[in-house]
Amino acid sequence: MQPNDAIYPSLRDRAVLVTGGASGIGAAIVAHFAAQGARVAFVDINDAAAGSLCAEIAAAGHPRPAYLHTDLTDIAALRAAIAALGPFQVLVNNAGHDERHDWRKVTPEYWDQRLAVNLRHQFFAIQAAAPAMVEAGAGSIINFGSTSWHLGQGGMPAYTASKAAIEALTRSFARDLGPYRIRVNCVLPGWIMTERQTTLWLDAASDARREAGQCLKDRLYPPDVARLVLWLAADDSRMATAQTWTVDGGWI
Repeated sequence: MQPNDAIYPSLRDRAVLVTGGASGIGAAIVAHFAAQGARVAFVDINDAAAGSLCAEIAAAGHPRPAYLHTDLTDIAALRAAIAALGPFQVLVNNAGHDERHDWRKVTPEYWDQRLAVNLRHQFFAIQAAAPAMVEAGAGSIINFGSTSWHLGQGGMPAYTASKAAIEALTRSFARDLGPYRIRVNCVLPGWIMTERQTTLWLDAASDARREAGQCLKDRLYPPDVARLVLWLAADDSRMATAQTWTVDGGWI
């Protein structure tokens, strides 16, 4: 967090689960919740990155997050992790992977695997975490979509199809869970300069296209997304639900 970042008293001691929290946007979300004094848990498969993140957060004087190695394509393992770490008042369905693929070479098996990585676990994480929120009479669920399909981006149709579906999933759950005062929203990150993105995709030409497309010309970084997630999890956004919130500098 930066010195001028907002502090949300309602997040102190709030139980939060972040999927895919070891690196990139997920790691920023975990760190920002910890800095608010929340009780953060996260799941991932990158044990080394997870260990480093937990150590950094503890060294900064914030509550050390809980971590469990969990393959989100294994729904039984996901359910077990939520049962072991929970109950939660906030669920952040962040995990995903924008692997590029040629539509000519996609097999049924690859298609199913991409949906398992990017879409299926979001539904089953909500299914596992929401009953405790129902019992408590409150909660916030934050799903992660993508601006890629809004931009008509090609080269990864299974990914963009998955991310488009998450917006529909969000609105459906917002209706089903609203009577229990559980809010469900969707965050669409634009091109966020994570280590993976800058290593694999960033060059002078692509950066120029980004700058030309955005209304605000600055590059976006993981904390820009994390700060929105904090607000959606806090009581300050108590009447915000069934919405899609975009952090892309005004590109779409």
